[in-house]
Amino acid sequence: MILGGGFGGLNAARTLAHANVRVTLIDRHNYHLFQPLLYQVATAALSPGDVASPIRWILRRQSNVAVLLGAVHAVDTVAKTVLIDTNHPDVAGAASGASQFEAVPFDYLIVATGATHAYFGHSEWAPHAPGLKTLDDALEIRRRILIAFEAAERETDAAARRRLLTFVIVGGGPTGVELAGALAEIARESLRRDFRNIRPESARIVLVEGGADVLGGFPPHLRDAAARSLTKLGVEVRTKSVVTSVDEHGVTMGADRIDAVTVLWAAGVNASPVARSLNVPLDRAGRVLADPTLQVPGCPEAFVVGDICALQQDGQWLPGVAQVAKQGGTHAAKNILRLMRGAQATPFRYLDFGNMATIGRGSAVADIGPLKAHGLFAWFIWVVIHIFWLIGFRNRVAVMSEWAWAFVTLQRRVRLITGEPRLPRGDTPAAST
Repeated sequence: MILGGGFGGLNAARTLAHANVRVTLIDRHNYHLFQPLLYQVATAALSPGDVASPIRWILRRQSNVAVLLGAVHAVDTVAKTVLIDTNHPDVAGAASGASQFEAVPFDYLIVATGATHAYFGHSEWAPHAPGLKTLDDALEIRRRILIAFEAAERETDAAARRRLLTFVIVGGGPTGVELAGALAEIARESLRRDFRNIRPESARIVLVEGGADVLGGFPPHLRDAAARSLTKLGVEVRTKSVVTSVDEHGVTMGADRIDAVTVLWAAGVNASPVARSLNVPLDRAGRVLADPTLQVPGCPEAFVVGDICALQQDGQWLPGVAQVAKQGGTHAAKNILRLMRGAQATPFRYLDFGNMATIGRGSAVADIGPLKAHGLFAWFIWVVIHIFWLIGFRNRVAVMSEWAWAFVTLQRRVRLITGEPRLPRGDTPAAST
C-alpha cells in the first residue's frame, strides 16, 4: 500500500511495475501535482491542468496498481491497516457529512503523504496568509492577488489604495523568492496597461525573511545574486525580520508594521498529520525519525519517504525537495522487494542533483555540483530541467508554449479570478471608525 500520489508515492508505484505484487495507491486527490511549478499557477502564468495529471492516467498501463480516492485518517501498524475517511470533504464534497471510515489492510506500507503549512503555533494566521501546497491554495492566492488590483481600481482613498497595492510574502526560501519575483512581474509588466485609475507598477512587494539572507540553502554569492535580482524587479527584501503577528490588515515584525491586504505564507512546513498515528518519535516538524533504510522504527514493514521522513546524511538533514522524495520512493519500493525475497533492507543514500530557484523572466540561480550560476544562463537550465521533469507530453508542450508567450509578450494569459468575487477593503480598523 502506498499513501500519497506525490513524487515519492508515484515513484514507488512505478518501481513496482513489473513485480509480482498488488499495489494499492491512496490519495485524497485524483491527480499528481508537479509542485515546483505550483507558484506559476498562483501567479497566473500556468493553468492548473498544466501542472497536474490524473493519477489513474499516469498509471494506466500498470495493471498491478489500484488507485483509491480517500483521505487517510490513521495508520495502525499493529493491525497493519490504514483507516480511510471516504466521506472527507476533499473526496465526497460534503463538508457537513459524517465521517465514514474504512479499514484497508496491507502487507507492506509506504507513507508519502507530504507536508502542510507551518505557522509556528499560530494557526490563527492561516486565514490571513494562505500558503502554497495544493491547487486550491494556488487558485486562492491567484484570486487574492488579482482581486486586490481590482479593488484598488475602485478605491478613491489614497491610503486605502496603498494598502490594497501592498503585498507581503513571508519566507525567503525558493517558494517565497519565486512568488515575489513573479508578483513583481505581474505588477510591472503584465498589468501595466490594464487599468485606468491605478498604476499597477507602483505596487509595493515586500519579501520578509527571518534569517540573514534569502535562499539560505544556496552558496553566499548566489544568495546575493538572488537578492540583487529581486531588488532590480522592485521587490523590497527585508531580512532578519521575524514575523510576530499576522491579521487581516497586515503583518507585524516586532516593532515594525506593514499594512497590507494581501499576505502570502512561504515560511515553513509541517509533516502530514498521518505521522502522529504511527506512534513513533517525531522531530519538531512532525516528521518520522526514520531508520537509515527509511523503515519506521519498530515496524519493518512500513516505510516513510519525502516530507514526512526525517533522515540525516553526512551530518545534515535531508531537505524537503522533490528529488529526495523521488529517490526515497524508489528506494523504499526496492527495499520491500528485498524483504519479500528474504534479504535485508539497505540504507538509503540520497544523490544530490543540486538546487535551483527562478527569480523572474530570464533570471535564476543554480547550484548543481560544480556549477554555480545565476542570471539568464541559470534560467535556461531551470527551464530545461523543469520541462524534462513534467509528466506527460501535453503538459510539456503547454508549459513551453505559455513560457515562450510570456517571455516574448511579457503577458500572463491565465489572469482569471475564480471563487467568491467580493472585493476586499483597504481601510484599517482605525480608518473605518
